[in-house]
Amino acid sequence: MGDPKFVRRFYDRPKHPWEATRMEEERKLLVKYGLKNKRELWKAQSTLRGFRRQARDLQARLRAAEPQAQRETTLLLDRLVRLGVLSVGTPTIDDVLALTTEEILRRRLEWIVATKGLAPTPRGARQIIVHGHIAIGDHRVTRPGYLVKSAEEAGIAYDPTSPLTSDEHPLRVALREREAAREATRASPVPPPEAQEAS
Repeated sequence: MGDPKFVRRFYDRPKHPWEATRMEEERKLLVKYGLKNKRELWKAQSTLRGFRRQARDLQARLRAAEPQAQRETTLLLDRLVRLGVLSVGTPTIDDVLALTTEEILRRRLEWIVATKGLAPTPRGARQIIVHGHIAIGDHRVTRPGYLVKSAEEAGIAYDPTSPLTSDEHPLRVALREREAAREATRASPVPPPEAQEAS
């Protein structure tokens, strides 16, 4: 079990900490998904690594025609479908092996809050989550890294006790103005360079 004073890590660090290519890719993911530090990225990578390790093990056991392996495969695939990582339908072990870190990061609460338009950016979503402004159903959630299940996604909204529930809150006003500007840009596309030169 281990000493309760020393909690074990739930992630693995890179074997080579100073690889320029990997560090640049990590930096891009940190910016894109609003992550606080690389530790959060490493946790997502370790979660994915666990799913893929289990899938490889099950793949070998399925070749050996183990009946228990088929049951465990169904449980793994159902779990990933509920998590929203795999699409509903007929997922396979190969689909699990083809997953990427970004598909895990897209299930984080901060990313979904931002994509639903409740915050301007993933960084902004992180802030309002930590400050207790976001709820899933009847429960307030303050963990930006919470992995949202597919069934929970529709229930993400501002907490009823939050001042953000008011349409006149400055953040809500800014979000509406931003969306209006985006719609106006879509409605009036930029003419091609040839047309601009002719005018």
